[in-house]
Amino acid sequence: MNRPDFYRFHQGNRSLPFADAEYDARLAGLRTLMAAADIEACVFTSMHNIAYYSGFLYCAFGRPYALVVNASENVTISAGIDAAQPWRRCVGDNITYTDWQRNNYWRAIHSVTGPGKVIGFEADHMNLVQKALLDEFLMPSTCRDIAPLTMRQRMHKSPAEIALIRAGAEIADIGGYAIKDAIKEGVREIDVAMAGRDAMELEIAKRFPDAEYRDTWVWFQSGINTDGAHNPVTARKLQRGDILSLNTFPMISGYYTALERTLFVSTVDDASLEIWNANVGAHEYGISLLKPGMSCAEVTHKINDFFAERDLLQYRTFGYGHSFGVLSHYYGREAGLELREDIDTVLEPGMVISMEPMLTIAEGQPGAGGYREHDILVITEDGNENITGYPYGPEFNVVG
Repeated sequence: MNRPDFYRFHQGNRSLPFADAEYDARLAGLRTLMAAADIEACVFTSMHNIAYYSGFLYCAFGRPYALVVNASENVTISAGIDAAQPWRRCVGDNITYTDWQRNNYWRAIHSVTGPGKVIGFEADHMNLVQKALLDEFLMPSTCRDIAPLTMRQRMHKSPAEIALIRAGAEIADIGGYAIKDAIKEGVREIDVAMAGRDAMELEIAKRFPDAEYRDTWVWFQSGINTDGAHNPVTARKLQRGDILSLNTFPMISGYYTALERTLFVSTVDDASLEIWNANVGAHEYGISLLKPGMSCAEVTHKINDFFAERDLLQYRTFGYGHSFGVLSHYYGREAGLELREDIDTVLEPGMVISMEPMLTIAEGQPGAGGYREHDILVITEDGNENITGYPYGPEFNVVG
């Protein structure tokens, strides 16, 4: 029996999140970057870049995946366990590698790149073991980190991307309303979270009948569990007067959107109300700052000043916002477009960014808990467009 190192297994109809022209434009932009950097072939290994340039979002499960791009080809490299599914979900060619011999993955990549080339790779993703294998099997003349350049390309969203992000924001709102309806004293966090998740997944399936459905989730936190932005859901039961954190995250073909809101169960005390209103004020002020020409650091310092004037800056938890697009809680993000003091990226039309100030007050202090509001903004020629619809603030969000 002939057991090949790799082969092509193509069957079924192709289905992608965007039209071929969208991927053609992305790949053309990439090849321009490659030419400027004298890179002959790129070997992408991250979920976000493979999905961005090919449409295929892999499920690693301990196996490596790749997208190889040179001047004339773009080829996804996938494991045999996935059969033809990667080909159905990508543009360009697809090669399946087998596990009948160790490192067939690299042999498949070599079949596209050939030896001795200038190779672009993602230094922020490829681990030391795989980098050593790249050097062994591809014998590159040199390697160059292309991750910063691709991140910069991904920061600027096409009209098709913005349309998908807009749909995601609308679906996040649907999840938010479902969560609000489920909030009652004595209900568990997990029960409320499931209501929001189910509502979003049903809406995604309705709007995107040809998509893959995975990874949509909710973080719904109460009481002390609100102190961190990414605290997992528990079975804690809601109590009257609890501070709540609503976080809905629909995932559509690798594209992440979010809605995050502070709420209270039935009633809110005066100390909590004062902090909540201050955070809402920072949120609104921050939104007003998001416009072309403003740097991420400049926006951050201005919001810092807002909190410092109210003696609240010491309760700030993290940066004030981040980019949107192909990202998730377990794979890539565009770290160059975050609202932090150490990021000097200047906002430009076509970027999509959140505004999400958060204050955390420790247990035992008046107003204890985590307060966070989160909207998604598309940067326009003269300002921004807020594509989040679910209301924020005490008037709407004291519920149950």
